Order: sequence, then structure tokens, then C-alpha cells
Amino acid sequence: MDRSREAQTQTRILLASLSAMVAETVTFPIDLTKTRMQLQGSGADRVGAIRVVSEIVRREGVSGLYKGLSPAIIRHLFYTPIRIVGYENLRGFVVEDGGSLPLPTKALIGGVSGVIAQVVASPADLVKVRMQADGRLMGQGLQPRYSGAFHAFTNILQSEGIRGLWKGVFPNIQRAFLVNMGELACYDHAKSFVIQSNISEDNIYAHTLASIMSGLASTALSCPADVVKTRMMNQSKDDYRNSYDCLVKTVRYEGTRALWKGFFPTWARLGPWQFVFWVSYEKLRQLAGLSSF
Repeated sequence: MDRSREAQTQTRILLASLSAMVAETVTFPIDLTKTRMQLQGSGADRVGAIRVVSEIVRREGVSGLYKGLSPAIIRHLFYTPIRIVGYENLRGFVVEDGGSLPLPTKALIGGVSGVIAQVVASPADLVKVRMQADGRLMGQGLQPRYSGAFHAFTNILQSEGIRGLWKGVFPNIQRAFLVNMGELACYDHAKSFVIQSNISEDNIYAHTLASIMSGLASTALSCPADVVKTRMMNQSKDDYRNSYDCLVKTVRYEGTRALWKGFFPTWARLGPWQFVFWVSYEKLRQLAGLSSF
């Protein structure tokens, strides 16, 4: 029994990694657009998502839309399996035999799973954000800070120390808690509602509806923390003392709306990302003979 359960866990980890890599590759240009928008300051230089994309393509070429993809893939090799499998294991620990849980309990379990996963994956997330920001420097004719993911990792380690790899970890885990509280709990709850209400069977239609609802919920909850996280991780100098200082300065100089800067690119990414991930993950589980999430 223990060997069988261990084998199932390993299979779920593998399937979650594969599904996450596919989803990340498909939606990465939207994530890049969101990051560039969040790094904009206030003033006349602020532009919309379409303008950001066109500028990236014009100055950096189509390949510029995938600047930072490699550390993003590395991040998801750790982040997604830990949070997905961790959520399932915690859910099974709280209630056995597939029993139902109230939404607040699911939200807490989802948030905790996301925090654990993000602490592990934070260095890769830092490198991804730095490399995405570097593309903007190249577009302005400036020398990028890093030539690749490995160079970025070693350079940060040498110049900022091992603690530098976890710069922005606190706003990062705040965001991870909110994202996974919205995504995992909402997907789990929404799918159960769709199936139990006889709107759909446990199929791609139910997975699509649940992923759309979870994408909207996680975006609304996490966008302010995502803005703070991105700015904290991108700074080479100490522009902000901590995440609270970053939050206060952002609101003071740019207004409250700045906390939802990049909301639509974030939603536009999370929606397709979650659709691709959940549909592929559920299908792969089915092919592997595992029960539904």
C-alpha cells in the first residue's frame, strides 16, 4: 500500500511538472508583458499592454517575448508540483475518503501549500524577473545585466550573497498565499459545484469553467502583492526597505490603482495558464489511471 501510494505521488509530481511547463511556455509572453507594465513608473511614459508588446517585438524581436523563459521553467519544476501535490496531501490529511471541505478550509490549505512551494522556488523566480526586466534595457540600447539564467544566478550570488537569491521572498510568499488561496481553493470548489449541480460531468467543460473562475479569483486577490513582489525583486539597490515600504511608496507616488497595474495582462495570463494546466493535468491523470484532482 505504501509503495503504491508513493508511486502515485511520484506520478502526480511528474504530471504536474509537465503540465506546468506546457502552460508556462504557452502563456509566457503575457507574463512578460505584465512584468514590464508593473515596472513602469508614473508619468507620461506609462503605456498599455498592446503598446508594450509591440515595443518588445520592434526592439527585441519575437524572441524578446520569451526573455526569462528558462528560469521560469526551472521555477515550475519545483513550485507547481509542491503546491499541487501538497494541497492534495493536506486535503487528504484533513478529511479522508474524498469527503468535502468548507471553502475557508480549502483556502487556508491552498495558501499554505503555495507558501511552502514559493519559498523553495523563490531564487528561480528572482532570476526570471531580473531577466524579464533586462529585456527592457536591451530595447533601450543599454547593456543587459545578465547573459543568461546561469550567469544571473551566479552574479546575484556573488554580488548580493545567498540572501540576495531570496530578495523579495516575503512579498513573494504573500502573493503565493493569495494566488493559491484563490486558484486551488476556487478551482477545487468550483469544479465540485459544477459537477454536483449537474451542470457538467467531470470532463473538460467542468475543468474549463472551474479554471476560468479560479483565474479571476486569484488575479483579484494577488495583483497588489504581485506588483510589490516584482518591484522588490527587480531592485539592485535598496530603493525599498521592505515590502511595506514598497507598498506605501507605490500608493503615495502613483495612487492606489497602481497596485492593480497589469491586472488585465495578469488575468489574461492566469486564465489561459490555468486552462492549459488544469485541462492537461486532469487528462494526464486520467491516462495514468489516477483519480481526478
